Parts: sequence; structure tokens; C-alpha cells
Amino acid sequence: MGRGASADAAAAARRRRRRRYLPQYVAVSPFFLLFAAFGLYPVLYSLFLAFQRWDGVGPMEYVGIENFRFLLTDDLFWTSIGNTLIIWVMSTVPMTVLALLIALGLNSSIRFKGALRIAYFMPNVTSIVAMSLVFGSVFSGQFGVLNWFLGLFGIDGVPWLTDPWAIRCAIALMIIWRWTGYNAIIFLAGLQSLPGEVYEAARIDGAGPVRTFFAITLPLLRPVLLFSLVMSAIGGMQTFAEAQVLLGDRGGPGSAGLTMVLYFYGTAFADNDFGYGAAIAWGIFVVVVLFSILNWRLVTRSERGQVTPKEGGR
Repeated sequence: MGRGASADAAAAARRRRRRRYLPQYVAVSPFFLLFAAFGLYPVLYSLFLAFQRWDGVGPMEYVGIENFRFLLTDDLFWTSIGNTLIIWVMSTVPMTVLALLIALGLNSSIRFKGALRIAYFMPNVTSIVAMSLVFGSVFSGQFGVLNWFLGLFGIDGVPWLTDPWAIRCAIALMIIWRWTGYNAIIFLAGLQSLPGEVYEAARIDGAGPVRTFFAITLPLLRPVLLFSLVMSAIGGMQTFAEAQVLLGDRGGPGSAGLTMVLYFYGTAFADNDFGYGAAIAWGIFVVVVLFSILNWRLVTRSERGQVTPKEGGR
């Protein structure tokens, strides 16, 4: 009787605790329900779809790992990976340098800093479709503004939308224009969090602006740079709208602007091959994860490789 009574008391206590926390669970349940319906279910269904052959209308046909086997030998898929990596390098390096220079300027004693921050951030909130249409007129081969400007200096026009490397440059310039201000604001937040005592000590020791930047600012800003590079890698591997609006679903002549996500979109929604499109989507996921891990390891390895001088050393 004693054991039964204690068990009943414990069960009653558990029920009281559940009733007490029930309002909190109900309050947070909409997020989990929406995530399950619009996040988890599509992901799981895409994995199921990757093992099927389906045109979106007729019955599905189970093909096992055939889609993934073909993915590993698909030349267009590897071409899209190469294009994506090239565009990422062409956009990320100058974008990071420009964003850091802008952040340093905004962090200095200049006027209208608030207005300048808004101006630099505006491209990030501008419609990507509208931006791509504007850049389409800028990079037009015959009537483009950029070629007209080059002609003023006697320079021949560049076939921006037909030459493979010019296509990649055009997409990279669009990415730089859109995301430089966003990264500048992140770098500015990092700069404003740095301790002022370190800079005061550097000025007392006679360190100039250049030496202060490379010896103090850049090492202290390393976590922010790491965050920016990892996020740029994730975003760069998913480049889509710039190439799609500028060049169409096939990536332009010679598939020079065919990115991984654009290839997925063209396969699934233009060719109506949803099974292979789902396999491409999972291939993109693996590439993004591996590239992000590689990027993280390279940056953190360089950080671990720095030797901290011993106290009293010279």
C-alpha cells in the first residue's frame, strides 16, 4: 500500500507540472507546427522524391539510387559547381575588402554617418528581381550603360552576356553591389565592440594607423570576419536570382552562368524532372555543408597558427 500510494502521488505531481507548463507549450506550439508543415515535411518529402522518377503529373516510379548515381557523372552538375565556386571567389574577396573599408570609414569621425549606413544597406533590401533587370540594361552588349561609358574612353564594348568570363564578372558585380553594405554594417558592429583601451595604448606606443589596423583591429575582428566568410560561403553556394533573371534558366551561352541552384531550378521546374531535381537539391546541400566546414577549418587553423609571444619576450 505504501509503494502504491507513493507512485500515485508521483503521478499526480507529474500531472500538476504538465498542467502548470501547458500554457507555455501552447504559446510556442505555432512555431513548431509551422516548421513541421513548411520546413520539416518538405525536406523529408524531397528526400523521398529523390528516389523516384516523376514529372509532377503522372504516377511516380521508384528508381532507387539511380538519380544519385547519375548525379555523380552529370557534367552539367559539376560545371554548375565550378561556376558557383568561381563566382563566389570573384565576389567574396572584393566584397569583404570593400565592406571592411566602408566599415572603417563609418567608424571614424565623419558627418552623416546614420544616412550613410542606411544608403549602404539599401541594396540589400532592394528587390533582387528589380535589381537584376536594372543590371541587365547596364550589361547589355549593344545598348548597355557600361559599354557606353567604356566607349567614352575609346574602349571596345565587352560582351557581358555572351562571353563566359564576362558573364561570371557580371553576376559577381551584382552580388558585390547587393551584399557589400550588409557586411559593412556587420563589420561596423564588430569595430564598435572593440576595447578602446587597446587603441589608446597603441597610440601611446607610437603605432600608426596602418600598423594599428594589422596588429590590433584585424586580429580582434577575426571572429566577425569568420562569421562573414562562413555566411558568404553559404549564401554564395545558393546563388540563383542574379543568374536566372540575367541569363535565363540555362545560365547563358555555354552554361557559363549556370549555378547549382539554377541547375536545380531548370531541371525541376523547366524540365519537370522532379525526382532528379530533388537529387540535385540534396547534392547542393552536401556541397554547401562540406564547403562551409572547409572554410571554417581554414580560417580557424590560421587563427590557431598564430603564435602568442611569451611575456618578457622580444
